[in-house]
Amino acid sequence: MSILKVTALKNPSSSANNIVLNTDGNATFNDITASSFNGGQLGGRRNLIINGAMQVAQRGNPDPGITGSGYHSVDRFRNVIINLGTWTITQESVTDLPGFSNSLKMLCTTANASPASNDALYIRTSLEGQDLQHLKKGTSDAESITVSFWVKSNKTGTYVVEVLARDTSPVRHINKSFTVNTSGTWEYKTLTFEGDTTGTIDNGVEAGLDLSIWLGAGTNWNTGTLQTSWGDQSNTGRAVGNVNLADQINNYFQITAVQLEVGDTATPFEHRSYGEELALCQRYYQKYPVIGATSVMFTALAVTGTQARASIRPYGGLMRDEPSIFTPTNVYLKGNGSSITVTSVAASSSQGGGHAFNFDVTSGLTSNHVYYVTGNQSGGGVFELDAEL
Repeated sequence: MSILKVTALKNPSSSANNIVLNTDGNATFNDITASSFNGGQLGGRRNLIINGAMQVAQRGNPDPGITGSGYHSVDRFRNVIINLGTWTITQESVTDLPGFSNSLKMLCTTANASPASNDALYIRTSLEGQDLQHLKKGTSDAESITVSFWVKSNKTGTYVVEVLARDTSPVRHINKSFTVNTSGTWEYKTLTFEGDTTGTIDNGVEAGLDLSIWLGAGTNWNTGTLQTSWGDQSNTGRAVGNVNLADQINNYFQITAVQLEVGDTATPFEHRSYGEELALCQRYYQKYPVIGATSVMFTALAVTGTQARASIRPYGGLMRDEPSIFTPTNVYLKGNGSSITVTSVAASSSQGGGHAFNFDVTSGLTSNHVYYVTGNQSGGGVFELDAEL
């Protein structure tokens, strides 16, 4: 039998050919070990988490003094704060963890060492149900999933990671703990959660799973037994043994490289470009900054004396759902020699890859005239679309 030898792949420490390709189409491998393949990223699109390296923060860093829940800084990571401390929340630069440049940081500025029963503090990211069908939830072949991340905190001790299936009735969850061992040092953590053979994940745009990291909790959340296997939601078993990050001013928690993947083994973090992560984040939130009065965001047609309508194709096309609109700041309708302040904006329909919006003013529009949506001369303007989970 003749043999075709392929010598393009060589083991530098060996003179032998690495691959021998036989004429029958089969290949013989010589001197290749598993370590030859596992030195870096394995494949692509393994990570179900969007913005896990905390690269994108469209909202910027807010003013300090945050006491309520919301998406305050880094995209796709919601800070849940229920009466537990005051916080500065930032996209924080990383200089001491090779391979990563950004993190999400929560810094306590007003402490609460004695939480009330319903007080809670955690970081949550939510995933659409249609992106989770390959987990085979509710079948005998349900897939295990593994969470991995890097964490840094001055508050050592036990923290809880929770995976919660929102769209089942009743809601189901599974919780496992990890330990921050050393103050002020980046530590790598991995946790594996077995597949859930009960319930299903709807194949739609609503939240299918929440991944949460608990940072503090009152007695309503931590006086039971930690729910370490899948079961119906038990609030008292969600954060058992968790530290209280809010118990002292200047306590902080930083996290980056969050990855959720199918299987029982954590693989190297799947790095994606900033452009890819931004496009994925814009399915849920988009911010349109306006530089000044000569910067035109959109054109709108006046349909009444107090309302104009614009059809907008957001970045990347249709968002996850018909977006809500934050009250615009310094946004105006300009035309017919006038500049009229926009008081509110609301989505009126979504179809064909775009959305139609109504821009409301108190008075002054001329029906069937076209107006420009702009900012003002000095302060610019901001127009925000929100379709977050």
